[in-house]
Amino acid sequence: MTDTGAIPLPTLRPTPFDPPTELAELRESRPVTPLAYADGHQGWLVTSHALARDVLADRRFSTRSELLHHPVAMPGQGPARPAPPGMFLSMDPPRHTRYRHLLTGEFTVRRMRRLGDRIEEVTGTFLDAMERQGPTADLVEAFAAPIPAVVICELLGVAAEDQKRFLDESAALLRPGNSHEETMAAFVAMQGHMMELIQARRVTPTNDVLGGLARSDLTDEELANIGFTLLGAGLDTTANMLALGTFALLTHPDQLAVLRAAPERIEQVVEELLRFLGIIPFLIRTALEDVELGGELVRAGQTVTVSLPAANRDPGRFPSPDTLDLGRTGGSHLGFGHGVHQCLGQQLARVEMRAAFPALFARFPSLRLAVAPDEVPLRTDMAIYGVHRLPVTWDAR
Repeated sequence: MTDTGAIPLPTLRPTPFDPPTELAELRESRPVTPLAYADGHQGWLVTSHALARDVLADRRFSTRSELLHHPVAMPGQGPARPAPPGMFLSMDPPRHTRYRHLLTGEFTVRRMRRLGDRIEEVTGTFLDAMERQGPTADLVEAFAAPIPAVVICELLGVAAEDQKRFLDESAALLRPGNSHEETMAAFVAMQGHMMELIQARRVTPTNDVLGGLARSDLTDEELANIGFTLLGAGLDTTANMLALGTFALLTHPDQLAVLRAAPERIEQVVEELLRFLGIIPFLIRTALEDVELGGELVRAGQTVTVSLPAANRDPGRFPSPDTLDLGRTGGSHLGFGHGVHQCLGQQLARVEMRAAFPALFARFPSLRLAVAPDEVPLRTDMAIYGVHRLPVTWDAR
């Protein structure tokens, strides 16, 4: 690439809920912008909603891990290598298609909705504990993190007595500042325990997700890597949506009043929070051939970074996009991606949020921050954005 105007990815957020200001400026002036990557690669940054959809739906752009360059340095990241068997998120069709087809049957909308009663029960359990230990709490530790953790563990068939071990290993894998060696050690430990689950299901079939997959032609290695992928994907994303979403509602009292007045509109509320918050900063793809994109020529081998927060704040798609509006209708956000790699667990995440937000605010009508908003520690050092802690308080009954 000869263009010397490549810039580093903007990362400084002006507020806890808004993407970097430069992204809006780029979307207006040059929605496909030359981007300087952490390893010296020069690729592109996409900031418009329409062009983001184009990239994510175009099979000329690859998700293969050995082809990708990261726009920011990733702690604990090793050299680029092909994805091991079962790590379907980093594969292209037709390899990706095989795994996705098998998994789609385990994550149908109907099955996820049937989980609603159990998710409400899990939510109530943690609200009960929070109320007993109150009237202050860290909402991340007491509520946002454990709900999706229990749900995904139960979906995978992790016994209650083993869940803490799995979750501790998952936390170790995601710990900020890990070296590559520490990350790999945590991965090996978790993969070993996942293999124990797989082998048990080979002997005694079960009705959980891993039990269903064990009846396919997948190898133990494939199953273990799929389980690992699902566990990681099912934990961090929903937990941060619950915590950051609560933070946003508590600091937008007019919008919280909308939820309180009409909890039956929770589906609309969840979609707007997904659009507005943008906890996944970007998705990356690499061109398999030369592609014309938004008036620019992306050369084969160049990586394209798609800014989801910028796309979801595009005024060409969403009126007043920088306003949190729980009454908003229409417009399809990209919070779960787009195309063949659109998030497999999106219906599960929706069911969890639809249960958790109304229950939280119904149980604690006086819920409020226990610190000033600028004292809430933000996850600017993590791949998934959110808050490290969310101190809250309420009036004891």
